[in-house]
Amino acid sequence: MTRILLDVDTGTDDAVAIMAAALHPELEIVGITCVNGNVSLDHVVDNTLRVIDHIGAAVPVYRGASRPLIRPDFPIPRRILNPEGSEFQVDELPLPAAVSTTADASAVDAIVSTFLAPGAEDVVLVATGPLTNVAAALAAEPRLAERIGRLVLMGGARGWGNVTGAAEFNIWVDPEAAEAVFSAGLRDVLVVPLDATHDAPLSLEDCQRFTELGTPAGIAAAELIRHRIIHYPDDPAAERLTAPVHDALCIAALVHPDVLQEVVSGTVHVETAGTHTLGELVLDTRPWRTERSNAHVALRADEHVFADFLADALRG
Repeated sequence: MTRILLDVDTGTDDAVAIMAAALHPELEIVGITCVNGNVSLDHVVDNTLRVIDHIGAAVPVYRGASRPLIRPDFPIPRRILNPEGSEFQVDELPLPAAVSTTADASAVDAIVSTFLAPGAEDVVLVATGPLTNVAAALAAEPRLAERIGRLVLMGGARGWGNVTGAAEFNIWVDPEAAEAVFSAGLRDVLVVPLDATHDAPLSLEDCQRFTELGTPAGIAAAELIRHRIIHYPDDPAAERLTAPVHDALCIAALVHPDVLQEVVSGTVHVETAGTHTLGELVLDTRPWRTERSNAHVALRADEHVFADFLADALRG
């Protein structure tokens, strides 16, 4: 059994990740912290509560950062970036209204108390949104750098991006927080970037497979993934329509490490000042680099292992 503290910005792919983590028999979620990202914090919290209520999971949910660590807003504010909203990441997930409420503690307090508690050495911190909460927790309690045994995060890309030509959304939203996390000295960091998530997309056939499981999670995940595929900005003439479900790949890697392929060790930094490269994940694998490796980065993934993992989890 692997215990997880999830840090999320719940849109559609976080929702699938939460369901998979909550229902897979080899995983246990000890808490979920919420951060501004795919949607505003209020919607993130509401969506997260909707997901756990829909699948009947008893997991504490904590409110976190509503804005980046230093910046007042995204590098390009949401109202300008998506002035008419986003059809891809909807504000409100199509699930019944939540009955559960958030815990009293903040996300930072939850992260600190979880990893400073006795016996927390086996807890994995899985971050699938901007790294604001994680950076704030590390700043509030420097001992966390030694206490967090493993961090698995979805973010970045090697030399390309999705929100700009250089940057992936999660890292771009709060580049200062991401750089602080990579510079904190954590001993085991695994990065699952766009390179890996785009290498293991899910298809409409996968959605049908999940629907046929007949479970609340399988049916809901199929609907959410189908929405991603239909609204994914891809070639509409493609023979096989697919879309990446980025965040859930982090969860799959906890159970099936072999889902990630071509994992390299290197020095990772985040560009925080570039005019055209703000938020870029800079991966240095040069043998003669002077800085130590601070992360493992997955560059490829196996779509069949990923789909099989989700089918096993959503069956729960």
